[in-house]
Amino acid sequence: MKIKWLLVVLAGLFEVGWAAGLKHADSLFEWLLTILSIIISFLVLVYCSKELPATTVYAVFVGLGTAGTVLLEMIYFGEPFNWLKIALISVLFCSVIGLKTTTHKKDVHLS
Repeated sequence: MKIKWLLVVLAGLFEVGWAAGLKHADSLFEWLLTILSIIISFLVLVYCSKELPATTVYAVFVGLGTAGTVLLEMIYFGEPFNWLKIALISVLFCSVIGLKTTTHKKDVHLS
């Protein structure tokens, strides 16, 4: 089960890659990497959602993708540093951890 959560984190990293690619891709190779990142992120997301609670998996995926994209933009692409954004990412990160820790295995199957 823990490996599935690590895969969700990996899918979130690929989401950061394709989100950055959508904004910054200039060459055919960069666009191909962006498309590959989209495919990998969603395939891993679907795979993990089969055994983990889909709602929590999606929230973690989107939260990590959002936080990662904002941080990438500030660190690598010259977006101005903003303490409020860092504070909001921290709240988002704490919320994602809270969702993960309060979701129990019995929540997985509805039948």
